Amino acid sequence: MKVRDFMLDFNHIVGHEQIIEHLKTAIGSGKVSHAYLLVGEDGSGKNMLANAFAMTLQCEQMRPGNIVDANQVKACGTCKSCVQAASDNHPDIIRITHEKASIGVDDIRIQLNNDIQVKPYSSPYKIYIIDEAEKLTEQAQNALLKTIEEPPQYGIILLLTNNLNSLLPTILSRCVTLHLKPIDSGAMIKYLKEHYQVPDYQAELSTVFAQGNLGKAIQYSSSEEFVEMKKDVLHLLKYIDDMEFYEIIDGLKKISENKAQIFDYIDLMILWYRDVLLFKVTKDPNLLIYKSEFQDISKQANKRSYEGIEKIIAAMEKAKVRLNANVNFDLTIELMLLTIKENGND
Repeated sequence: MKVRDFMLDFNHIVGHEQIIEHLKTAIGSGKVSHAYLLVGEDGSGKNMLANAFAMTLQCEQMRPGNIVDANQVKACGTCKSCVQAASDNHPDIIRITHEKASIGVDDIRIQLNNDIQVKPYSSPYKIYIIDEAEKLTEQAQNALLKTIEEPPQYGIILLLTNNLNSLLPTILSRCVTLHLKPIDSGAMIKYLKEHYQVPDYQAELSTVFAQGNLGKAIQYSSSEEFVEMKKDVLHLLKYIDDMEFYEIIDGLKKISENKAQIFDYIDLMILWYRDVLLFKVTKDPNLLIYKSEFQDISKQANKRSYEGIEKIIAAMEKAKVRLNANVNFDLTIELMLLTIKENGND
């Protein structure tokens, strides 16, 4: 799920206080590194942080020597540089693009390695943002490494990824790595209500499902697709214990139609079984995420063992790992559904 990440300054970002403080201190002290790695799941705010960092670095009020204190670090929003950045039209803030599924060596050589040799057009820095850095091929990473090892004084590279393990150790060792943490649920609910006019109950439900991911919360709060996905998940999980094998395969086909949202699909399923486990332990329906499905959750909690529920949740987490590793989609989902079926009546 993608949410448009507008070019905003740090003050407009919800959460990530430690990362923002780190970046503002670097700007204020004039000790900005040449390579940063922002790590977090899709929708967590990597692009917003990268955009705010780039905009602030290039702001005419933030030029080296103008500031000394992190509290003074702020993009003015009105200078020519800020206006260009806000309109995504800054000549010295470059986003690496790619037409293929992966980011190839030619993409890096042409758009970054060759381009960075030309001095900035109008700013103190040339900033390159590589979103979805997990898609960099090994050859592309090796080409990038040469520039990271010996960058020009004005060069700054921001890599954004949801999978740290996809990058070479030599890349990791030369970047300042910043891990995005889940955002406080109260701050997310407040943001949804104030900026998107989302009703209280919907803001709370979207926030719970998003698990600290603001991008997902925004998407969930306004998506009819999410409502349909939730409906499909609940139907499958309520009745899977009584389904024949061919009916499970039909469920598999239904899931296969939503490959692009499969991780959200599985996350909704995990939340269901965490509710089942939680109710089995506490018997308190007020603690459930799926409060309106209390009757079915209660039934499943009564007939499933602790071990069985834990096996189901583990199978779902394993399915996500396999899908990330590009293991066969249908086989991965089929194994997951069969594990649910096998642990239906312990």
